Amino acid sequence: MKLTGADIVMECLLREGVDTIFGYPGGAVIPLYDSLTRYREHFRHILTSHEQGASHGADGYARSSGKTGVCFATSGPGATNTVTGIATAYSDSVPMVVVTGQVASSLLGRDSFQEVDITSITMTITKHNFLVHSVEEIEETMREAFRIAGSGRKGPVLVDIPKDILMTALDFERSQPVSTPEEAANEQLDQMDKVVRMINSSQRPVIYAGGGVISSGTTGELQKFAEKGDIPVVSSLMGMGGFPRDHRLSLGLVGMHGFKENNLAVCHSDLIIAVGARFSDRVIGKAEEFGPKAKVVQLDIDASEIGKNKAVDANLTGSMKKILTALEERIEGSDRGEWLQQIQEMKEENAYEEDWSGVTALKLANRKFPDAIVATDVGQHQMWTGQHWIFKRPRTFLSSGGLGTMGYGMGAAIGAQIANPDKRVVLVTGDGSFRMNFNELGTVAKYNLPIIILLFNNNSLGMVRQWQGMFCEERYSETDLGDEVDFMKLAGAFGIQGKRANSPQKLEEALQGVVENRKALVVECRFSNDQWVYPIVPAGKAINEMVYEGGDV
Repeated sequence: MKLTGADIVMECLLREGVDTIFGYPGGAVIPLYDSLTRYREHFRHILTSHEQGASHGADGYARSSGKTGVCFATSGPGATNTVTGIATAYSDSVPMVVVTGQVASSLLGRDSFQEVDITSITMTITKHNFLVHSVEEIEETMREAFRIAGSGRKGPVLVDIPKDILMTALDFERSQPVSTPEEAANEQLDQMDKVVRMINSSQRPVIYAGGGVISSGTTGELQKFAEKGDIPVVSSLMGMGGFPRDHRLSLGLVGMHGFKENNLAVCHSDLIIAVGARFSDRVIGKAEEFGPKAKVVQLDIDASEIGKNKAVDANLTGSMKKILTALEERIEGSDRGEWLQQIQEMKEENAYEEDWSGVTALKLANRKFPDAIVATDVGQHQMWTGQHWIFKRPRTFLSSGGLGTMGYGMGAAIGAQIANPDKRVVLVTGDGSFRMNFNELGTVAKYNLPIIILLFNNNSLGMVRQWQGMFCEERYSETDLGDEVDFMKLAGAFGIQGKRANSPQKLEEALQGVVENRKALVVECRFSNDQWVYPIVPAGKAINEMVYEGGDV
């Protein structure tokens, strides 16, 4: 059967189980979009307002569903517009395949119209990328792209295909096998006995859980392991939801904005067990002071992460599911009630909270939507969400952790809602982040997506302003945004209802009936720009050097 290169791409996607594509058409991908008309019954295409929104949409789809996200973009500016989304996915190990069109093969290297060497541009922010040189290469390249994206430590892969190759016909058989993601081998299980002895002899162990717990699908195994050892669990921002936040062993966020008892638990521990966590600088602060008296065990799928940011005493690499299951079977059942009580005694008592604050608003929204998928942008609202939202299940918290991408949240919320049409999706964003990608409200309206947008408006770039206030002697430089945007009229322009809330009562009223009403809503919550995120560990300090409002802890 004769198929064009574009048709072969579609056949490959079909074979991989893809049912949703995020994208934006353009000259070099016209053949791909022409082929899409012949495959309408198999794929849902989400036309975003911008290619960055498409890449974030594919990312949010992947994070919330566990599948590999797919994004189409044209050559030149279309391809470069996906770069931030690709880098975001790479930093947070999100599986994604980005298919970009390229100028015709005969025009390559001639500075042709909309020609960009996107494979070179994305070399350092993809697990791998491909420039397809012939129609015969498409099938194997696509299979390999999905295998790489979904294997080991997951991540984005880019496939760049010249327009003439998309138009070239080839005999194609539909019976080829799908890609098979490789399960990581357990390369260092010879250290298992050593790790078990370290855990059994520990008096004050702490599990430090990262995003790898979620991407590997091992939340159940982690819970069984923690329960048998009676070991408290702290989480990185990317690890939120990897261990039920309402579990008696869950302490919550650790690091720069971790609570007092969480950070001090790490500092007083005698054993840190890192599970799918990479010891980011935003978590560990001054590396040598992160668990200064503790031995460190690192469990990870990626051997290159072992000891990269923090020296370790033992490690196990490979399948998290196999490693955690083996550890749970071999460690002794323990009762560490005394250690858990010590941690509770470290807890900050009577923590200050204003009557109307971002924290208040989040807690109220959490009560309204306890089972929602929550996407955030980047800034103060992101940290408040990580601190205070009670995430009970994996894949319910979507946020740009490694790259810290403002403008990520809107596209991610769209992707999550598309992947989970029966669930409620809440976007928590700030006025700075919202202004970056509010154009995607057009996508929300086009596809009637019932996303609840909590817009925290303090008329400033809040987190940057906080740092300027704390570390630049209150020299505030270009962080005031003012009232130049009427967000209610903006929402209305897209046919989306907007409401303002300046108190808990007003927010309660704004959300009244929303649970039953499956429509999009923008709720603007206005706050003072002097509301700061506490605690905070200044950059380069140890995580026990926390600052609360009014001074040091």
